Amino acid sequence: MISISSTPKTIIPITELEQSAFCQVEGNLRTKTLEEEFQSGVRWQKVPTRYLKLTPEQVEAGIKYARKEIGTKAVVLGHHYQREDVIQFADFRGDSYLLSKHAAETKEAKWIIFCGVHFMAETADLLSDDDQHVILPNMAAGCSMADMAASDDVEDAWDDLMDVLGEGENGQAEIIPITYMNSTAAIKALCGRNGGLVCTSSNADAAYDWALARGKRILFLPDQHLGRNTGLAKGIPAEDMVVWNPFRPMGGLSEEQLHNSKVVLWQGHCSVHTRFTVKQIEEARRNDPDVNVVVHPECVREVVDAADCNGSTEFIRKTVEGAPAGTSWAIGTEINMVNRLRDGNPDKRIFCLDPVVCPCATMYRIHPAYVLWVLEGIMAGVGINVVQVDAETKRDALVALERMLEVGG
Repeated sequence: MISISSTPKTIIPITELEQSAFCQVEGNLRTKTLEEEFQSGVRWQKVPTRYLKLTPEQVEAGIKYARKEIGTKAVVLGHHYQREDVIQFADFRGDSYLLSKHAAETKEAKWIIFCGVHFMAETADLLSDDDQHVILPNMAAGCSMADMAASDDVEDAWDDLMDVLGEGENGQAEIIPITYMNSTAAIKALCGRNGGLVCTSSNADAAYDWALARGKRILFLPDQHLGRNTGLAKGIPAEDMVVWNPFRPMGGLSEEQLHNSKVVLWQGHCSVHTRFTVKQIEEARRNDPDVNVVVHPECVREVVDAADCNGSTEFIRKTVEGAPAGTSWAIGTEINMVNRLRDGNPDKRIFCLDPVVCPCATMYRIHPAYVLWVLEGIMAGVGINVVQVDAETKRDALVALERMLEVGG
């Protein structure tokens, strides 16, 4: 009998396929009724019928009333990429890690309403107290990048890497796993169990230093572009970084390639940041030779190389807000954040590199009507869409997060 090994079937996450659902050539990201937005063709969590036809004005009035009634028992966290009609109600604004820290520090709030995506709510649950409850207004708000690193695929890849590379000797591991904050709690837990850590786009370079002081090479999850750009910035040659394709046996790599590598990059990316191109940068400079170009390190290498500077969401915000009046800024990150920076800094010329308006399709699913729904649930004594990480996963993921805190940055 002949045995034929099968090649894993390539699966594109639904969240990736849905990314262009809200793209438009006009700059007006006007919030419609939930019933109208349901026509976009993406997945939405079902809600009671009465919320579908509420006008934006009715929803806003309802949220204001609910927030007044609930008071400090609930805190609302708003990620920078949220639409304006949602983030206006946020007690704290920031990137995913900054918001999770706020959640952990807000001890008086029993309810933490995280207006972001699923992995962010999980991280908030990891860092908050046991008597606090984290709510994600729309459970369909996932993350295409996080979905590209399914836990079963990563576990299989880790087993393969251990088979080829071994565990190491003399106190030095053969490979250390690092996962970007934009990953599931299960992936963070895998890193915690195997001597690895979590990083943000702010401290990825410090995480590389930490890992390479303890191991010969790094497995970087799930964003290959942040991993590659960080490695290049630290002087790691591009040829020493290989890409692991989870849909090919052994990631599509030979044993020799793995042994010769310094960084193994998971084949994942951000659907928003990979839209930015060198051509867009060239066009911006052609129209304004004095323009400053700042992009997120989740962009592809060529875009990061062509930009004047790159950094995390918080880096971009601080850089633009702290720039002199009269300066011009072309920004390569999510459109809601760019628009907010533009509106908050009228003394500067600020615009998005991509002329097509494409909000993050998963963030955009946090419609204000969902926020009203979960707030009214709290008023009725019901926790809707509570995100809870199981105890074992939480224990291991916290190890990886605590190592990240030790690294700082």
